[in-house]
Amino acid sequence: QVQLVESGGGLVQAGASLRLSCAASGRTFSSYAMAWFRQAAGKDRDFVAAISWSGESTYYADSVKGRFTISRDNALNTVYLQMNSLKPEDTAVYYCAANWVVVTTRADEYDYWGQGTQVTVSS
Repeated sequence: QVQLVESGGGLVQAGASLRLSCAASGRTFSSYAMAWFRQAAGKDRDFVAAISWSGESTYYADSVKGRFTISRDNALNTVYLQMNSLKPEDTAVYYCAANWVVVTTRADEYDYWGQGTQVTVSS
């Protein structure tokens, strides 16, 4: 069982940066692939970024590539999403997700989810 708690969201202007954090409970965090998804109002939940259990492999949606960076600290049981050059279209609730070992971009393959943190980017 893994519990995930996101933090770091907020209201920023276009071009600003934010860093989201996702703190995980449990002693097996280092065995989980982690990902960030986002859901804008009235839209489906979309993949943003994922990282393998070791941190050696990362994956990004084309819409955030070059602007967002996912990372993890297994000693702290935390995964991060550094978001730079934010755009109004990045506005959404951002969710952290965990999947045992296998890293994937598919939301339906993640077993555990956080409650989400709101990111709002004004123009």
